[in-house]
Amino acid sequence: MGDQGTSSKTGAGWVKYGGNPVLGGELGTCFDVCLVREKGRFLMWFSWRPKQSVVLVESRDGIHWGEPLIVLSPNPDSGWEDDINRPVVVRRPDGFRMWYTGQAKGGSRIGLARSPDGKTWTRVSDRAVMIPDQPWEKVAVMCPHVLWDPKRRLYRMWYSAGDQHEPDAIGYATSPDGLTWSKHPENPIFAPDRSAAWESHKVTACQVIREGEWHLMFYIGFRDEHHARIGLARSRDGISGWERHPANPIIVPGVADDAWDRDAVYKPYALFHAGRWMLWYNGRREGVEQIGLALYEGRDLRWGGSD
Repeated sequence: MGDQGTSSKTGAGWVKYGGNPVLGGELGTCFDVCLVREKGRFLMWFSWRPKQSVVLVESRDGIHWGEPLIVLSPNPDSGWEDDINRPVVVRRPDGFRMWYTGQAKGGSRIGLARSPDGKTWTRVSDRAVMIPDQPWEKVAVMCPHVLWDPKRRLYRMWYSAGDQHEPDAIGYATSPDGLTWSKHPENPIFAPDRSAAWESHKVTACQVIREGEWHLMFYIGFRDEHHARIGLARSRDGISGWERHPANPIIVPGVADDAWDRDAVYKPYALFHAGRWMLWYNGRREGVEQIGLALYEGRDLRWGGSD
Protein backbone atom coordinates (compact mmCIF):
# COMPACT_ATOMS: atom_id res chain seq x y z
CA MET A 1 0.00 0.00 0.00
CA GLY A 2 1.54 3.33 -1.02
CA ASP A 3 1.54 6.57 0.87
CA GLN A 4 -1.10 8.03 -1.47
CA GLY A 5 0.74 11.25 -2.11
CA THR A 6 1.64 11.99 1.50
CA SER A 7 4.66 14.22 1.98
CA SER A 8 7.22 11.99 3.70
CA LYS A 9 9.20 14.68 5.48
CA THR A 10 7.76 16.23 8.60
CA GLY A 11 9.29 18.37 11.35
CA ALA A 12 12.51 17.99 13.36
CA GLY A 13 13.89 15.06 11.36
CA TRP A 14 10.88 12.75 11.47
CA VAL A 15 10.04 10.91 8.23
CA LYS A 16 6.76 9.17 7.48
CA TYR A 17 7.01 5.54 6.43
CA GLY A 18 6.53 5.31 2.68
CA GLY A 19 4.02 2.44 2.90
CA ASN A 20 1.56 4.23 5.17
CA PRO A 21 -1.00 3.49 6.43
CA VAL A 22 0.24 0.36 8.18
CA LEU A 23 -3.15 -0.55 9.66
CA GLY A 24 -6.72 0.18 8.60
CA GLY A 25 -8.13 -0.30 5.12
CA GLU A 26 -10.76 -3.03 5.15
CA LEU A 27 -10.70 -3.07 8.97
CA GLY A 28 -12.43 0.30 9.00
CA THR A 29 -11.59 3.01 11.52
CA CYS A 30 -8.61 2.10 13.69
CA PHE A 31 -7.29 4.66 16.16
CA ASP A 32 -5.46 5.43 19.40
CA VAL A 33 -2.78 2.77 19.66
CA CYS A 34 -0.45 1.73 22.46
CA LEU A 35 2.43 -0.72 22.19
CA VAL A 36 4.67 -3.01 24.23
CA ARG A 37 7.83 -4.69 22.97
CA GLU A 38 7.65 -8.28 24.24
CA LYS A 39 9.81 -11.33 23.37
CA GLY A 40 10.99 -9.99 20.03
CA ARG A 41 7.56 -8.83 18.91
CA PHE A 42 5.54 -5.65 18.94
CA LEU A 43 2.18 -5.98 20.66
CA MET A 44 -0.26 -3.23 19.67
CA TRP A 45 -3.62 -2.58 21.27
CA PHE A 46 -5.90 -0.17 19.43
CA SER A 47 -9.46 1.09 19.31
CA TRP A 48 -11.57 -0.60 16.61
CA ARG A 49 -14.58 1.60 15.99
CA PRO A 50 -16.71 -0.91 13.99
CA LYS A 51 -16.64 -3.22 17.03
CA GLN A 52 -16.49 -0.47 19.71
CA SER A 53 -13.77 -2.61 21.28
CA VAL A 54 -10.09 -2.81 22.11
CA VAL A 55 -8.11 -5.09 19.80
CA LEU A 56 -4.66 -6.71 19.88
CA VAL A 57 -2.43 -7.21 16.84
CA GLU A 58 1.16 -8.48 16.71
CA SER A 59 4.14 -7.71 14.48
CA ARG A 60 7.82 -8.55 14.16
CA ASP A 61 8.79 -5.24 12.55
CA GLY A 62 6.14 -2.75 13.67
CA ILE A 63 4.98 -2.36 10.08
CA HIS A 64 3.27 -5.60 9.04
CA TRP A 65 0.56 -6.67 11.45
CA GLY A 66 -1.34 -9.91 12.05
CA GLU A 67 -5.06 -10.45 12.33
CA PRO A 68 -6.92 -8.43 14.97
CA LEU A 69 -8.06 -10.16 18.14
CA ILE A 70 -10.80 -8.48 20.17
CA VAL A 71 -9.58 -8.52 23.78
CA LEU A 72 -11.99 -6.16 25.57
CA SER A 73 -15.56 -5.41 24.55
CA PRO A 74 -18.22 -2.99 25.81
CA ASN A 75 -20.03 -3.70 29.06
CA PRO A 76 -23.39 -1.88 28.80
CA ASP A 77 -24.48 -3.26 32.18
CA SER A 78 -21.95 -1.06 33.95
CA GLY A 79 -23.72 2.10 32.77
CA TRP A 80 -20.54 3.83 31.56
CA GLU A 81 -19.02 1.45 28.97
CA ASP A 82 -21.35 1.38 25.98
CA ASP A 83 -18.21 2.02 23.90
CA ILE A 84 -14.61 1.39 25.00
CA ASN A 85 -11.45 2.76 23.42
CA ARG A 86 -8.17 4.67 23.96
CA PRO A 87 -6.23 2.08 25.99
CA VAL A 88 -2.79 2.16 27.55
CA VAL A 89 -1.07 -1.07 28.60
CA VAL A 90 1.68 -1.45 31.21
CA ARG A 91 3.77 -4.62 31.55
CA ARG A 92 4.45 -5.67 35.14
CA PRO A 93 6.19 -8.82 36.45
CA ASP A 94 2.83 -10.41 37.30
CA GLY A 95 1.17 -9.57 33.97
CA PHE A 96 -0.37 -6.68 32.08
CA ARG A 97 -2.59 -3.83 33.19
CA MET A 98 -4.81 -1.81 30.86
CA TRP A 99 -6.40 1.52 31.60
CA TYR A 100 -9.04 2.37 29.02
CA THR A 101 -11.78 4.86 28.26
CA GLY A 102 -15.44 3.93 28.69
CA GLN A 103 -18.05 6.13 27.06
CA ALA A 104 -21.81 6.39 27.60
CA LYS A 105 -24.52 9.02 28.05
CA GLY A 106 -22.37 11.80 26.62
CA GLY A 107 -19.47 11.32 29.03
CA SER A 108 -16.20 9.43 29.46
CA ARG A 109 -14.57 7.64 32.39
CA ILE A 110 -11.45 5.51 32.85
CA GLY A 111 -11.47 1.81 33.77
CA LEU A 112 -8.88 -0.85 34.63
CA ALA A 113 -8.42 -4.44 33.46
CA ARG A 114 -5.71 -7.07 34.07
CA SER A 115 -4.29 -9.87 31.95
CA PRO A 116 -1.65 -12.60 32.37
CA ASP A 117 -0.71 -12.57 28.68
CA GLY A 118 -2.09 -9.41 27.03
CA LYS A 119 -4.85 -11.40 25.32
CA THR A 120 -7.26 -12.50 28.05
CA TRP A 121 -8.45 -9.53 30.08
CA THR A 122 -10.56 -9.26 33.22
CA ARG A 123 -11.97 -6.01 34.54
CA VAL A 124 -10.71 -5.24 38.02
CA SER A 125 -13.97 -3.50 38.88
CA ASP A 126 -17.33 -2.69 37.29
CA ARG A 127 -16.80 0.86 38.53
CA ALA A 128 -14.59 3.41 36.82
CA VAL A 129 -11.28 4.14 38.52
CA MET A 130 -11.41 7.80 37.46
CA ILE A 131 -14.39 10.06 36.81
CA PRO A 132 -14.71 13.74 35.85
CA ASP A 133 -15.18 15.45 39.22
CA GLN A 134 -13.21 18.69 38.77
CA PRO A 135 -14.62 21.79 37.03
CA TRP A 136 -12.01 21.79 34.25
CA GLU A 137 -12.77 18.12 33.50
CA LYS A 138 -16.38 18.93 32.50
CA VAL A 139 -17.97 15.63 31.33
CA ALA A 140 -14.97 13.55 30.27
CA VAL A 141 -11.75 11.97 31.49
CA MET A 142 -10.10 9.84 28.84
CA CYS A 143 -6.93 8.90 26.92
CA PRO A 144 -4.94 7.67 29.93
CA HIS A 145 -1.20 7.17 29.69
CA VAL A 146 0.37 5.36 32.66
CA LEU A 147 3.93 4.71 33.83
CA TRP A 148 5.04 2.63 36.81
CA ASP A 149 7.59 4.42 39.02
CA PRO A 150 9.57 1.68 40.82
CA LYS A 151 11.38 4.07 43.16
CA ARG A 152 8.21 5.66 44.49
CA ARG A 153 6.15 2.52 43.95
CA LEU A 154 3.46 4.55 42.26
CA TYR A 155 1.53 4.48 39.03
CA ARG A 156 1.67 7.86 37.32
CA MET A 157 -1.12 8.84 34.93
CA TRP A 158 -1.37 11.64 32.39
CA TYR A 159 -4.94 11.93 31.15
CA SER A 160 -7.07 14.22 29.02
CA ALA A 161 -10.25 15.89 30.20
CA GLY A 162 -12.90 18.39 29.20
CA ASP A 163 -15.36 18.15 26.33
CA GLN A 164 -16.57 14.75 25.17
CA HIS A 165 -15.78 15.06 21.47
CA GLU A 166 -12.22 16.27 22.02
CA PRO A 167 -10.92 16.98 25.52
CA ASP A 168 -9.33 20.32 26.34
CA ALA A 169 -6.10 19.79 28.29
CA ILE A 170 -3.94 17.24 30.14
CA GLY A 171 -4.02 16.38 33.83
CA TYR A 172 -1.83 14.27 36.11
CA ALA A 173 -2.61 11.78 38.89
CA THR A 174 -0.86 9.10 40.96
CA SER A 175 -1.93 5.81 42.50
CA PRO A 176 -0.31 3.06 44.59
CA ASP A 177 -2.49 0.33 43.09
CA GLY A 178 -3.89 1.63 39.78
CA LEU A 179 -7.39 1.75 41.27
CA THR A 180 -7.44 4.75 43.60
CA TRP A 181 -6.05 7.93 42.05
CA SER A 182 -5.01 11.25 43.56
CA LYS A 183 -5.26 14.11 41.09
CA HIS A 184 -2.63 16.83 41.04
CA PRO A 185 -3.84 19.97 42.81
CA GLU A 186 -2.68 22.24 39.99
CA ASN A 187 -4.34 20.39 37.10
CA PRO A 188 -4.33 20.74 34.21
CA ILE A 189 -0.54 20.44 34.08
CA PHE A 190 -0.37 20.93 30.28
CA ALA A 191 -2.64 23.34 28.42
CA PRO A 192 -2.78 24.86 24.91
CA ASP A 193 -0.17 27.40 23.86
CA ARG A 194 -2.48 30.16 22.63
CA SER A 195 0.40 31.83 20.79
CA ALA A 196 0.95 28.77 18.55
CA ALA A 197 -1.92 28.60 16.05
CA TRP A 198 -1.58 24.86 15.42
CA GLU A 199 -2.26 23.98 19.11
CA SER A 200 -4.14 27.07 20.25
CA HIS A 201 -7.51 25.29 20.60
CA LYS A 202 -6.76 22.14 22.62
CA VAL A 203 -3.97 19.76 23.64
CA THR A 204 -4.83 16.12 24.38
CA ALA A 205 -4.01 12.43 24.31
CA CYS A 206 -0.37 12.38 25.30
CA GLN A 207 2.24 9.68 25.71
CA VAL A 208 4.99 10.30 28.27
CA ILE A 209 8.38 8.56 28.14
CA ARG A 210 11.21 8.67 30.65
CA GLU A 211 14.36 9.53 28.70
CA GLY A 212 17.42 10.19 30.86
CA GLU A 213 16.70 13.13 33.15
CA TRP A 214 13.69 14.18 31.09
CA HIS A 215 10.09 13.21 30.61
CA LEU A 216 9.22 13.42 26.92
CA MET A 217 5.60 14.13 26.01
CA PHE A 218 4.22 13.37 22.56
CA TYR A 219 0.82 15.03 22.28
CA ILE A 220 -1.95 16.21 19.96
CA GLY A 221 -2.42 19.91 19.31
CA PHE A 222 -5.68 21.16 17.78
CA ARG A 223 -6.03 24.27 15.65
CA ASP A 224 -9.78 23.73 15.77
CA GLU A 225 -12.05 20.77 16.42
CA HIS A 226 -11.26 19.10 13.08
CA HIS A 227 -7.57 19.84 12.41
CA ALA A 228 -4.79 18.35 14.51
CA ARG A 229 -1.01 17.91 14.49
CA ILE A 230 1.48 16.15 16.74
CA GLY A 231 3.87 17.97 19.04
CA LEU A 232 6.67 17.13 21.44
CA ALA A 233 7.50 18.68 24.81
CA ARG A 234 9.73 17.81 27.75
CA SER A 235 9.82 18.36 31.50
CA ARG A 236 12.24 17.37 34.26
CA ASP A 237 9.55 16.06 36.60
CA GLY A 238 6.78 15.29 34.12
CA ILE A 239 4.50 17.81 35.79
CA SER A 240 5.83 21.35 35.51
CA GLY A 241 8.17 23.45 33.40
CA TRP A 242 7.17 21.95 30.06
CA GLU A 243 9.38 23.03 27.16
CA ARG A 244 7.98 22.65 23.63
CA HIS A 245 10.28 21.31 20.91
CA PRO A 246 11.57 24.21 18.80
CA ALA A 247 10.53 22.44 15.57
CA ASN A 248 6.93 21.73 16.62
CA PRO A 249 4.72 20.36 15.22
CA ILE A 250 6.82 17.27 14.53
CA ILE A 251 4.17 15.35 12.52
CA VAL A 252 1.83 17.20 10.15
CA PRO A 253 -0.97 16.10 7.79
CA GLY A 254 -0.21 15.04 4.24
CA VAL A 255 -0.29 17.79 1.66
CA ALA A 256 -1.78 15.97 -1.34
CA ASP A 257 -5.55 15.94 -1.85
CA ASP A 258 -5.56 12.14 -1.78
CA ALA A 259 -3.20 11.77 1.20
CA TRP A 260 -4.59 9.26 3.69
CA ASP A 261 -3.77 11.66 6.58
CA ARG A 262 -4.68 14.90 4.79
CA ASP A 263 -7.04 16.39 7.40
CA ALA A 264 -5.50 15.53 10.78
CA VAL A 265 -2.84 13.49 12.56
CA TYR A 266 -3.61 12.32 16.08
CA LYS A 267 -2.65 10.20 19.10
CA PRO A 268 1.08 9.46 18.89
CA TYR A 269 2.76 6.47 20.51
CA ALA A 270 6.55 6.18 20.22
CA LEU A 271 9.13 3.52 21.07
CA PHE A 272 12.90 3.62 20.66
CA HIS A 273 14.02 0.41 18.95
CA ALA A 274 17.07 -0.70 16.95
CA GLY A 275 18.70 2.71 16.89
CA ARG A 276 15.67 4.76 15.89
CA TRP A 277 12.41 6.15 17.17
CA MET A 278 9.23 4.59 15.77
CA LEU A 279 6.08 6.66 16.20
CA TRP A 280 2.65 5.30 15.32
CA TYR A 281 -0.21 7.76 14.91
CA ASN A 282 -3.78 8.12 13.65
CA GLY A 283 -4.30 9.85 10.34
CA ARG A 284 -7.63 11.04 8.99
CA ARG A 285 -8.99 11.99 5.60
CA GLU A 286 -12.63 13.02 5.80
CA GLY A 287 -14.35 10.25 7.79
CA VAL A 288 -11.67 7.57 7.38
CA GLU A 289 -9.14 7.12 10.19
CA GLN A 290 -6.17 4.74 9.95
CA ILE A 291 -2.79 4.08 11.59
CA GLY A 292 0.52 5.27 10.16
CA LEU A 293 4.17 5.21 11.19
CA ALA A 294 6.87 7.90 11.34
CA LEU A 295 10.58 7.22 11.89
CA TYR A 296 13.48 9.15 13.37
CA GLU A 297 17.07 7.92 13.08
CA GLY A 298 19.18 8.06 16.25
CA ARG A 299 18.23 8.85 19.82
CA ASP A 300 18.97 12.58 20.08
CA LEU A 301 15.78 14.49 19.32
CA ARG A 302 17.68 17.72 18.59
CA TRP A 303 16.32 20.16 21.11
CA GLY A 304 19.29 22.47 20.75
CA GLY A 305 20.65 24.70 23.50
CA SER A 306 21.21 23.25 26.95
CA ASP A 307 20.16 19.66 27.54
